[in-house]
Amino acid sequence: MHRPIGILLTILLVVPPVVAQTTLEEQSADAFYTSILDSQRRPMAFPHLRASDVVWSTMLWKTIDLNELFNQYFYYPINNPDPSDKKSLAYTLWDAIVEGEIPIYEDDQLTIPIDNETFVRQYTKPDTIVLEIGYDDDDNEMYQTIIRPHEFDGAEIFQYSVREAWFIGRQETRMDSRRLALAPLKQSYHKFANTEEEIYLGLLPIFWVPMQNPTVRRLLARETAYINDNNLVGQPSWDWVFLHQRYTAYITRESNIYERTIRHYLTGEDAIEQAEIIEDKIYDIENDLWDY
Repeated sequence: MHRPIGILLTILLVVPPVVAQTTLEEQSADAFYTSILDSQRRPMAFPHLRASDVVWSTMLWKTIDLNELFNQYFYYPINNPDPSDKKSLAYTLWDAIVEGEIPIYEDDQLTIPIDNETFVRQYTKPDTIVLEIGYDDDDNEMYQTIIRPHEFDGAEIFQYSVREAWFIGRQETRMDSRRLALAPLKQSYHKFANTEEEIYLGLLPIFWVPMQNPTVRRLLARETAYINDNNLVGQPSWDWVFLHQRYTAYITRESNIYERTIRHYLTGEDAIEQAEIIEDKIYDIENDLWDY
C-alpha cells in the first residue's frame, strides 16, 4: 500500500537536480559547448549568527587600490558596454543603480539612503562651459556657452573603500569576517561659484553599497569577475571575490571612540606600519583564544 510513495522517493533521490543551462541554439553564434547561465548563480548562504554567538568583534576599514597588479582585474574592461559583454565592478554597480536594482547610501554606516533616480540625474547633469571666442566689431568680448554631457566613467574609479566586520564565533572559535559596505572612490574637486578656481578634495566615496543586502549579493553572484586572462572557463563571481577576499587591501581605520582614521595621526611609513600592527593584533587575538 505504501509502495508508490517509496517509488516516488526513490525517483527523487536518483534523478539529479535540474540545473538551468543554455543550449547551443540559445547561446552566441560562436558557442561550442553548453554552459550554466550566470543569471542562475546564487550567493552562498552565511551561517545564522545571534549576538550571543559572537564573543569578540571589531570593525576595519580597508582600501583596495586598483593600481596594485593583483587588483587590476577590478578595473577592466574600461568600456561599457564592452564588445565581449564583460563588465568591470564599477559598471556592474552603476548599471544596477540606474535600473534601481540595488540600494545605495551616503555613509559607510548605511544610515542615510540615497534615491537612485535622483542620484543618477544629479551625477549625469551636463556641465555648462562658457568659452571666450573673440571680440565683436565694437571690441567687446564674445562668449559661447557649451553644454557638455557628463556620463559615469568607470575608468575614473581607481580605489574602493570597504568596511568589514571581523569577529570570533562561540561555536567555531576562529576568526571570520564579513564585508558590510563598499564604496568606489573618485578624485573630487570643489569648484567655486562664478570662477574657474577649484580645490582638490582627495579620493572620496561616490556612494556606499550595502554588501549584506540580498539584492546586492544576488547581483554580485551573477556577474563575473574576469580574474584569469589565460582561461575563460570557470571565472568566479564578484560575490566569490569578496567572500574569499581575492584582492589585496590595506587598513585605513580600526573602530575607535574618536572615529579617527590612521592618516589623521600618522603619515607615510608610520601609517603603513600602524596598519600592519592592527592586522597582526587581529590575528593575535585569535591565537590567544586557543592558548586558553
